[in-house]
Amino acid sequence: MRYWLCITTRENWKVIIEKNIWGVPKRHENTIRKVNLGDRLVFYVKQEITRGKTFEPTIVGIYEVISEPYMDSTRIFKSPKGKNETYPLRVRIRRLKTGEIPFKQLIPKLKFIKNKRKWSGHLMGKAMREIPEEDYRLIESLL
Repeated sequence: MRYWLCITTRENWKVIIEKNIWGVPKRHENTIRKVNLGDRLVFYVKQEITRGKTFEPTIVGIYEVISEPYMDSTRIFKSPKGKNETYPLRVRIRRLKTGEIPFKQLIPKLKFIKNKRKWSGHLMGKAMREIPEEDYRLIESLL
């Protein structure tokens, strides 16, 4: 079993909850093709500023992968401004736990984040990344 940190927006988190689907852009095909049945997905919602209010980065849930990766270009996810992505590479998922953990409080304890000062570099440009079981267990215990 592998453990993955999946990076999303608040808006797409609502889609994930409603549809029980995780999707990534085509450029992340090599990553999502490594995902297997039973793998755990930890969802991280990025920091966002909406109408002058800052929403800090947060861990919001853990899901189990219940399908092999597949292609579906149906537009259910919202893509960033200026991009016309449908996040067509998808897996079906089943909710295990939801809640909220402020991500910044986890940084000192997470093994996959080597540079604690410039932690965002470990997530930038990624849709998802594998994390060690030790980090997964920590998050699971706090959620």
